[in-house]
Amino acid sequence: MPASDRGPRSFTAIVNPAAGDSASASSLITLARLLREAGADVAVEYSRGLDHATGVARAAAETGRVVLGVGGDGMVGCVGGALAGMESGTDGGADAGKGGGADARPGPVFGIVPAGRGNDFARQLGVPSDPEELAKLLLEGEPRAVDAIEANGTPVLGSVYAGVDAVANDNANKTRLLRGSAAYYFGALRAIVTWRPADYRITVDGEAFERRGYTVVAANSGFYGFGRHIAPDARVDDGLLDVILIRSAPKRLFFAVMRELEDGSHVRRPEVEVMRGREVRIELTGPPARTLPYGADGELPGVLPVTARVMPGALRVLAP
Repeated sequence: MPASDRGPRSFTAIVNPAAGDSASASSLITLARLLREAGADVAVEYSRGLDHATGVARAAAETGRVVLGVGGDGMVGCVGGALAGMESGTDGGADAGKGGGADARPGPVFGIVPAGRGNDFARQLGVPSDPEELAKLLLEGEPRAVDAIEANGTPVLGSVYAGVDAVANDNANKTRLLRGSAAYYFGALRAIVTWRPADYRITVDGEAFERRGYTVVAANSGFYGFGRHIAPDARVDDGLLDVILIRSAPKRLFFAVMRELEDGSHVRRPEVEVMRGREVRIELTGPPARTLPYGADGELPGVLPVTARVMPGALRVLAP
């Protein structure tokens, strides 16, 4: 039964206060007003950190509310990851099930409000940023089952990556004078200039590969790093991870690859290798003293090794 035939949904929006800018805050205010004008109950919770956001998301889902992640990929990944694989206390009924068809997966319903720097998972799903379009989707859309990733035991949504991109991610997070893509470009430039090729062992569904290169990405979503199309053939509902390896090459060539990330044409280069699998382990095999961080949804949870496993259909999300 369509959501419009069951009455308005109830929402709990979990907000990253540091995300976005004044325009994003204005969009959130407009969105909340549109939802309330349609009769929806909207509660807003400001996150005090990722652990707090996780707890609020699960508590709201247990009461059958639609949970909204408001912010960039870090907050969206945190809130969506908290719901991935979780069974709803209402089995998708009451408020959560408003909009769930007969074949919808029982469990919490998740919505994304793009209000951060990257918004890459929202981009992959085609979630609109315009408040009126987004309000219509959240009020009337049907939940869609999508995959997630379990990375060293923690659910994430978009991708897990280990290499110069994770170092660039760390640099961008530490940059205070620049925002958005400018911060990432600065972080990436600094990371590339100081980069030493890493020796990897990549194990895909039990088959091991020894490679030297710039990065390894286990992608559920095709986009990462503020709109870069790292895995153009990745799908969020195929039960597989696309593994993108950028092998060692002259740095001038790597800058060319970075430009090609805009449209995904880099995968045609011989220096780029693409594999697919359900489980991917990334390890360093070089000098024992070297460590390398891995990234996940814009956050840096730890250092290698990391094991990424696909969680098929683990999340019900309101997306086109």
